[in-house]
Amino acid sequence: RPSVRREDTTATMKLRHACPAAVRAAHEHGRPVLCQASLTDTAAPVSSVKTFKGDLMNPTYYPTSADASNLTKSWYIVDAEGQTLGRLASLVAMYIRGKAQPTYTPSMDMGAYVIVINAEKVTVSGTKFDDKTYFNHVNGRPGSYRVEAFKDLQKRLPERVIERAVQGMLPKGRLGRDIRLHLKAYPGPNHPHEAQQPKNITAAISQKPSKGSGAALLASMKATA
Repeated sequence: RPSVRREDTTATMKLRHACPAAVRAAHEHGRPVLCQASLTDTAAPVSSVKTFKGDLMNPTYYPTSADASNLTKSWYIVDAEGQTLGRLASLVAMYIRGKAQPTYTPSMDMGAYVIVINAEKVTVSGTKFDDKTYFNHVNGRPGSYRVEAFKDLQKRLPERVIERAVQGMLPKGRLGRDIRLHLKAYPGPNHPHEAQQPKNITAAISQKPSKGSGAALLASMKATA
């Protein structure tokens, strides 16, 4: 196999990317490398080379603390008047947990704040209004407990009914203890969060999945398939 002369080896290495056709021809015919680019050094400066700053071994998206900041969270509002307690709580828990967002991550707080108004007007099905009870330790000791009926707790602290229902649908741990504070339940139609401009999602409580936000996307995917 013909070889390139020793004095041309350095120039050949420099021009490998600048003039690949000339380098290939020189190697095939054993001639010195003749290329216009040999007159100047065409190597790009190191500062102009773009580097990938992510994890090459794990390209999967994972949110950062800035993504989970409370300053960037959305606000929603739900009117509990005439709504069933369980259906309302499941929707509120889903938004607080962040499962309605495409950036949902089980180990991160990617959810939103939810405001519930008219907490005293929530309803329950069957005989729960008389039979449903709430167990509570008065001073943290099992021997001194208190059992309160749903109708009594709703009359005394109506927002506590919403809070207990949503809390039961959130994770039981440090994350759950933090995100349960994102629920803001109030008796009556007024709340002190007008500045956050919350979006009303009351209609989503009784909305069927076939008519939800992903129905149009699913229909377009089936049409193009």
